[in-house]
Amino acid sequence: MRIVNEKLKEKLKESLKAVMPVVAILIVLSFTIAPITPSILLCFLVGAVLVMAGMMFFTLGAEMSMTPMGEKVGACMTQSKKIWFIVITSFVLGVIITISEPDLQVLATQVPSVPNMTLILSVAVGVGLFLVVALLRMFIGIALPPLLTFFYLIIFTLVFFVPESFRAVAFDSGGVTTGPMTVPFIMALGVGIASIRNDHHAADDSFGLVALCSIGPIMAVMILGMIYKPSESSYTASAIPEIADSVELWKMFGESLPTYIEEIAVSLLPIIVVFGLFQIFALKLSGRSLARIIIGLVYTYIGLVLFLTGANVGFMPAGNYLGNVLASLDYKWVIVPIGALIGYFIVRAEPAVYVLNHQVEEMTDGAISAKAMGISLSLGVSLSVALAMIRVIWRIPILWFLIPGYAIAIGLSFFVPKIFTAIAFDSGGVASGPMTATFLLPLAQGACIAVGGNIVTDAFGVVAMVAMTPLITIQILGMVYKIKQNAANTGVEYAYEALDDDAIIEL
Repeated sequence: MRIVNEKLKEKLKESLKAVMPVVAILIVLSFTIAPITPSILLCFLVGAVLVMAGMMFFTLGAEMSMTPMGEKVGACMTQSKKIWFIVITSFVLGVIITISEPDLQVLATQVPSVPNMTLILSVAVGVGLFLVVALLRMFIGIALPPLLTFFYLIIFTLVFFVPESFRAVAFDSGGVTTGPMTVPFIMALGVGIASIRNDHHAADDSFGLVALCSIGPIMAVMILGMIYKPSESSYTASAIPEIADSVELWKMFGESLPTYIEEIAVSLLPIIVVFGLFQIFALKLSGRSLARIIIGLVYTYIGLVLFLTGANVGFMPAGNYLGNVLASLDYKWVIVPIGALIGYFIVRAEPAVYVLNHQVEEMTDGAISAKAMGISLSLGVSLSVALAMIRVIWRIPILWFLIPGYAIAIGLSFFVPKIFTAIAFDSGGVASGPMTATFLLPLAQGACIAVGGNIVTDAFGVVAMVAMTPLITIQILGMVYKIKQNAANTGVEYAYEALDDDAIIEL
C-alpha cells in the first residue's frame, strides 16, 4: 500500500507539471487580451483539477494493468507459433479495442450522412486489418518505411476522390482512434511479441504498431466518403456554460459524470473479457499478479472517467470561446504564436504520451530518454497548432500542409535509424488524443466562427496536423542521434589507431 501511495504522489507531480502550464496560459490570457466569462473560467479550473486527478490515476493504472495485459497477451500469441491464430486474434483484438475507444463515438457524431454504427464498425475493421499487417510485419521482418510509403501513397491517391468536406475528418480519424484506451494495450502487445524473439531487431520492431493502426481509420473513412458522397457536414458548437452559483457549477459536472462512468465501463469491458479468456485458457497468472492487474484496471477506470469529464465539460467550452475571442481581435494573427505556446504544453497532458515516452526509454535502455521524447513531441505539436491556426485564419486547404508534411516524414524514414521511424509514426497517433479533441479542435472551431470560415473544411484537420508534425521532429531527433553516434564511433576509431602495438595488445 505504501508503494502505491508513493507512486500516486509521483504521478500527481507529473500531472501537475503537465497541466499547470496550460492553466497558467489561459489565466494570463483571460486577464489580458482575451477576457472570458467567469462561468467559463470556473468550468475550466474545475475541469483542470479533474484532468490532473484523472491523469494521476490513469498513468498509474496503465502501468499496473494495461501494459502487463498487453505484454502477456502478445507473448502468448507469439508462443503459439500458429499464424492463423495470430491473424484471427490480432484482428479481433483490433476491432474490440477500437470500438472501446471513447473518442471514436465523438468522431461518429461529426461525420455527416454516414450512420454512426456503420462508421464505428468500418473504422474498427480498418484498425483490425492493419493490426494484422503490423504483427505480420514483425514476424516476417519487413522494414517499416517501404510499408508506410506504400500505404500513404494509396491514401493520397484516394484523397482526390473524396469530397473536400470529408478529407479533414478522414485524416482526423487516424489520430482520434489511437487514444488512451488503444495505445497502451497495442504498444504493450508489440513489446510482448518482441520479448519472445531473440534477434537483433526485436526491440526496434516492437514499435510501429500504432503507426500502421492509424492508417486503417483514414482509409475506412475515405472509402465511406466515396460511397455515401456527403454534400455537407454537420457541426454542433460547444455549449457556452452560464453558471449563476457554485451549485449550478457542481450540477453541470455532476450531470455529465454518469455518462462517462457508463461510457468507460462499456469501453473497458471487451478488453477485460479478452484478457479473461487468455487468463483462463493460456496465461494462468498467479493470484498476486492478477490482483495487481485488477487494482490497476480500477485506477485506469477512475482516471479515464475523471479525465474525460474534466476535458469535455471544462476544457471544450474554454477552447471554443478563447479561439473566438482571439480571432476577433484586430491583430488576429496573435492566435498563431499563442496556439503554438498552448500546443507545446498541452501535449504533455495527453495520457497516452506518458505511456509512449516511458516505454521508449525502457525499451532503448535510456538511449532515447523520456525527456528528449517529450521535448521533440512538444516542438512538433507546437508547430502543428501554429500551422493549423494559419490554415484557419487564412483558409488554406489542408492538403497544402499534409502532402508536403508526409512527403518529408516518409523521405526522412529512409535515412534515420529504424527505431526512430517506428517511434515517430507511433507518436503521431499518440499525440493526437483527447486533449487535442477537447481543447485544440474547439480552439480552431471558435477561431473559424470568428473569421466566418467553413467549420468542416477549415477547422477540422487540427487532429491530423497534430498527428503529422511529430513524425518529422522525432525523426530529426533520430538524425541528431545518428550523427552523434557516428561522431563518437569515429572518435573511438581514431583513438584506437593512435595506439602503438603494445598498447593494443594490452587492450
